[in-house]
Amino acid sequence: MNNVKSLNKWANRHTYLPVDLLRMALGVFLFMKGVHFITNIQYLVDLMSPIDKFEGGMWGMFIVHYIAPAHMIGGILIFCGLLTRWAIIGQLPILIGAIVINFMGEMHHQNLFVALIILAACIFFLFYGSGKNSADYFFKMRQ
Repeated sequence: MNNVKSLNKWANRHTYLPVDLLRMALGVFLFMKGVHFITNIQYLVDLMSPIDKFEGGMWGMFIVHYIAPAHMIGGILIFCGLLTRWAIIGQLPILIGAIVINFMGEMHHQNLFVALIILAACIFFLFYGSGKNSADYFFKMRQ
């Protein structure tokens, strides 16, 4: 708990508007990716086909129904800066899975690059937190 408090104090002292805009852009990107997956469910199923071969299709529908809502809800929370670390923890298995899928099946360089960039941004905000221009900071100051 002390580590999280010290990270929050450090982040609040070193908060800059471009970092908050990056967090907001990350949230918008994840939300739009979730909308894309919901509207193109067959695309998501095709992306997950390398994993589906190994698992026998048992977890396929569970994963499909986890990815899109997790991206949408997580994107909204990250955009607002509300429970940012928890929302990012929910994104990490999806992003790691996106990277692994590229190595198990056909390599899509663009998808791999995007997944690596988003994973790096999520890891950054996992440690950095929401920042001063966020709902977390607003609610903390109102106590």
